[in-house]
Amino acid sequence: MRDQMSSFDIARMALDINALAGARCRKMYQPHYEQVVLRLNPKGIAKCDLVIVRGQRVYFSQRDRPMPTQPPQFAMLLRKHLSNARLTGASQLGFDRILVLEFDTKDGRRDLVIEMFRNGNVILLDEQGVIIQPLTHVTYETRTIKRGEPYVAPPEPMDPRTWDQSQLRAVLQESDRDLAHTLAGKMSLGGAYAHNLCALAEMEPTQSASEIEDVEQLYDAFQSMVEQIGNSGAFAVVDELFEPSTNPLEHDAQMEAHCLEVGPLQLSNDTLAMEFESLSHAIDSWRGGYDSSALARREAEKLAEITAPGQTDSEAEKLARREDQQAAAIDKLTTKGAKQQDVGKSIQENWAHVESLLNQVTQSVDEIGWDETRTAIKKIEWIESANPASRTIQAKLPDENGLPGLTVELNLDQTVHQNAQRYFSKGRKDKQRAEGAKAALADTQKRQKKVDKKRAKDEAAGRVTIAKRTKKFWFERNRWTMLSSGQLLVGGRDAKGNDQIVKKHLSAVDLYFHADLHGAPSCTLKLKEGFEPDPNPNPMLPEGVPSLRLTQSLEIEEHPEDALTGAAQMAVCWSRAWGSGGAAATAFHAKQGQVSKTTESGESLGRGAFVVRGNRHWYKDLSMELTLGMVAINGIPLPLVGTHETVSSVCERWIRLTPGTQKKEQVATKIAKETGLLQDDVLSALPPGNLTLGENHGLFT
Repeated sequence: MRDQMSSFDIARMALDINALAGARCRKMYQPHYEQVVLRLNPKGIAKCDLVIVRGQRVYFSQRDRPMPTQPPQFAMLLRKHLSNARLTGASQLGFDRILVLEFDTKDGRRDLVIEMFRNGNVILLDEQGVIIQPLTHVTYETRTIKRGEPYVAPPEPMDPRTWDQSQLRAVLQESDRDLAHTLAGKMSLGGAYAHNLCALAEMEPTQSASEIEDVEQLYDAFQSMVEQIGNSGAFAVVDELFEPSTNPLEHDAQMEAHCLEVGPLQLSNDTLAMEFESLSHAIDSWRGGYDSSALARREAEKLAEITAPGQTDSEAEKLARREDQQAAAIDKLTTKGAKQQDVGKSIQENWAHVESLLNQVTQSVDEIGWDETRTAIKKIEWIESANPASRTIQAKLPDENGLPGLTVELNLDQTVHQNAQRYFSKGRKDKQRAEGAKAALADTQKRQKKVDKKRAKDEAAGRVTIAKRTKKFWFERNRWTMLSSGQLLVGGRDAKGNDQIVKKHLSAVDLYFHADLHGAPSCTLKLKEGFEPDPNPNPMLPEGVPSLRLTQSLEIEEHPEDALTGAAQMAVCWSRAWGSGGAAATAFHAKQGQVSKTTESGESLGRGAFVVRGNRHWYKDLSMELTLGMVAINGIPLPLVGTHETVSSVCERWIRLTPGTQKKEQVATKIAKETGLLQDDVLSALPPGNLTLGENHGLFT
């Protein structure tokens, strides 16, 4: 499977991007450190995303893809320079795997360089070609990709599209490799297209390149491949032909299972291929599902850093690294200590030899001084060097054959015994340090066992683990739930929240819900925004916790009846009716145009208050009960509190909630302890007022 785009792919993509010249760049995102997304608004067609997966692929997509609520630094910088910029064109640098996007901004020209070789990079340049910011700082042998440095492209490879037959012949004759490897390397074709060219030219890819005689046939085959670049279609090589599913998730699964690679060229006839209208469509069909879940993968990676509540994987890994370091230190100290002991013994065993060297050097220093002594020492094979400052010499002890062997340091101011004891003392200290390291190692191993035991216990209990979040989902500022249709329902927590629910989140296709009680929260039922199954669930989640992802393109055209009833029930459960002791309540819904801040007399109502005019759709005898389960949204474990019908159908593990006498803080503490969910998240999800825990379906052990 080919992971990176070839030079041919880049050439076609440059043409496709140029076709959208004039499009405005509206927003820039970075859902994952490996991915940059430019949201374009072309004239006359629907907006689309230019997806850049570092070092792998560039393509257009119209998939719904969740984005971070807090843009990373590189995305913020791109927004600063490219927001509302006009795309003027795209070009390929020679025949290299480098794509340059040109933008016209209020501050002049800006270039976005996309390097698709090695690990890839995305680099923003000013109009002088100076690097404003790269996605990744990197230094190569001939160039440096760093902010403030002029952008220097790598040495440009030869462009085979400009060759004539004589140039092709020269390349082949100079090669000492087979035909396929020569074409792949010297012509920058890559393996797949090199083999395809061999097939088109009816030549064996394994034959020696220098022995090729019919260069004209090979040249003509290559020119036919070049001509295909100017076409619009693309192909996906598959291991088995299949009927594409109309269900997007099933189609993604089919492509993932059977697609081997995609490209703009029709490969040889002995391969199975599916045709697409463009290279972007082919790539999006193949890899789009995986790429669109980038944010969920990033959140899952954060979760992978967690082992147990209060214990992060980085801490567990730190313990493992510490254990390895301590074990290595013990071995090193033990070995070093034994070596020092052996040196001390060797000095003692060679007492006469050592004493003779000490006497000779001491006498020489006293008679002729250090300078002349250091010169004279060079002629003595038993002494390597001398240090006047420390009054020491590096001397050699005889080996078993009487030849110069082990080198030791001898102090002229110490006796033979004292020099030996100095090594014995060093050895004892190293052994003592080794014993201390053993005690530390035992403590580390004890702590590691506790972590492992805690992890196993949490896994057995089905507790989730929570990654530290710097930013919550936008809907978490409000009351929220998911309905049976996957739709999102949000409600205000206070007067300010009520205003925001109506002003910011109530569109013409949404519905306004309100309990028939003064002070009840204003609620908005979103038509297109909600949740759908995540095709790339977080592997760290325990069993029974479904994975969902945010979407703004639910495949529904009108509000289902069961969703309307569920929204009405949630509206009353979020109101003070929950704590009033009543068993049932009433709510209504209305359209956006019926909700106003202005009375009939023209007076403006205060914060959180609205007037609803016209006919309302009423819901009576709504039950006061909820159900709590656990879900993962974009990889983040969260409590889902909603109607029993919805939660029990989505979650394998749940517990019923009814109005009662237990304080919600106590209930939240219990639920958080049993599930691993954050207490604040649970408390925020619970209805107002006291409650009672009812039927438990696997949520608690």
